[in-house]
Amino acid sequence: MAETPSSEAKAGLKLVSPTAIYAILLLAAPLATVLLYSVLTDGQNRIIWDFTLSNYVEVWTGKVYQAIMLRSLTVSMLVTLVTVVIAFPIAYFVSFHVAPSRKALWLFLITIPFWTSYLIRVFLWKVILGYNGVVNSGLLTVGIIDEPLQWINYNVGALVVTLAHAYAPFAILPIFVALEKIDRSLLEAGQDLGESRLRTFWRVTLPLAMPGVIAATLIVFIPTIGDYVTPDLIGGGKLPMIANMIEVKMLKQNDKAVGSAIAVSAMVIVAVITLIFLFMNRRFLRGNAR
Repeated sequence: MAETPSSEAKAGLKLVSPTAIYAILLLAAPLATVLLYSVLTDGQNRIIWDFTLSNYVEVWTGKVYQAIMLRSLTVSMLVTLVTVVIAFPIAYFVSFHVAPSRKALWLFLITIPFWTSYLIRVFLWKVILGYNGVVNSGLLTVGIIDEPLQWINYNVGALVVTLAHAYAPFAILPIFVALEKIDRSLLEAGQDLGESRLRTFWRVTLPLAMPGVIAATLIVFIPTIGDYVTPDLIGGGKLPMIANMIEVKMLKQNDKAVGSAIAVSAMVIVAVITLIFLFMNRRFLRGNAR
């Protein structure tokens, strides 16, 4: 006897319910707690059930919070730009100029940084860019400088370099996958119609690779804006970002209300910027389609 649609739906619900419950407990519940705390009043060592928007007013009007949010956005955008600009040529080279039999080897080499802990890679750049690090020691040895450079560490540039190196593989792989899906006959057809290689790249290759570029951009931008370890180690605590401020408010100052408001504000900023980027990308694709 054939099963009815209702019985099939019940069977499907039973199948997905464990995963759904797991997701609700580990994702939705903490997020709902943060949202709730952000509109409550902090009572020093306890939360007072008095709903208020003063936490958001403090976050959005406070000069310190504004400066930290601006720094976080600046660092994240710079890291995303540098990472994608570096990742695209590498992915393009592997996809179009490496023999099919060697592509797996190249992808294997690209993923080698994943073999080590993220924390170890951050410490590596701390050693390289430190006051007595590899760069300063090398320049002193060859006589280019007389004393160690202080500006190569504890600055936004050092944060960008460290984060770009850490997230480069995450950007290369989705762009490579998008490039691999491009039908090579389309590129040949463009050149047969008299288009130059640059024009063909701009009108055919780049638009078709945009899904991978979008994925790479979001994969890099979203986690870097909330990075905690790198600003603390590479920045020496002198260049805090949003995650560091949340940690200070939540744990050191025990101000969960304002800390939650900062977290929610960061999520809103990321969501708005992501939507703007997707809208601009759609306009770009429409322009190239014409």
